[in-house]
Amino acid sequence: MSDVVTASDLEGPVRAALRRHILTLADSKRILGLRYSDWLLGAPSIETGIAASSMAQDEWGHARLLYAMLKDFDEDPSVVEHDRPRERYTNVSVLDDPFSDWAGFVVAMTVVDGALTAALEAFSEGRYEAARSRIPKMLGEEEFHRDMGLAWLRRLGRGSDEARSRLVEAGRFALPPTLAWLAPSDAMHTALVEAGLVTPRETVLERFRERYGPTMEAVGIAMPQAAEGDWDEVRGRSGGAPDQEVVERARGDLNRALLVE
Repeated sequence: MSDVVTASDLEGPVRAALRRHILTLADSKRILGLRYSDWLLGAPSIETGIAASSMAQDEWGHARLLYAMLKDFDEDPSVVEHDRPRERYTNVSVLDDPFSDWAGFVVAMTVVDGALTAALEAFSEGRYEAARSRIPKMLGEEEFHRDMGLAWLRRLGRGSDEARSRLVEAGRFALPPTLAWLAPSDAMHTALVEAGLVTPRETVLERFRERYGPTMEAVGIAMPQAAEGDWDEVRGRSGGAPDQEVVERARGDLNRALLVE
């Protein structure tokens, strides 16, 4: 199959599926960056807070690049970024609410950030020219996130009984819906795979499990099957929506009058 230079090269259903895929990646990175930024001053050390700041900036930068791809669908990325209600956000459902503690942050670095990286990798291997040209740089920047996440996973896993218990609880909460988001079995994702725009879901899941499964299992977090639950195919995520506060921050509501593009 030949490369897809523009979205207009695709048939309607596949084009809609590609738009959903780009948007859910962009929204997830935007919200993840905000969740990371919440811990700039609450991290266990100054150095870790600085690392959280760096990761937040990476995620925001990646989100902007992904939103910009929507120009290929004759959409204004600024409108998508700043004018949608919370019910239209497509982020991984695990990010809807703030992390309850540092264990939740650590699990997000591995489970959610790792899933986003796996999804980007699968996207970069497909036929869509924009993904193949823009995503490799993002993947290079994500290597630090993976290393830090796994290091903290091991550290908490060797810690107190309470630290380990919180880590396991956070993992059990985050893994099933995140794996469902990473490789959904719905018709839209199937259309992407059949069109050669993303790597098959079984391959993506296997990569994720190989990278994170051994460390998670070593600290007591079992790798479950994906659980789609109340799946929303239009948005490519479990039901619900991010809390209003984080959506207002994502849209820049407080400083809307000062917004400069």
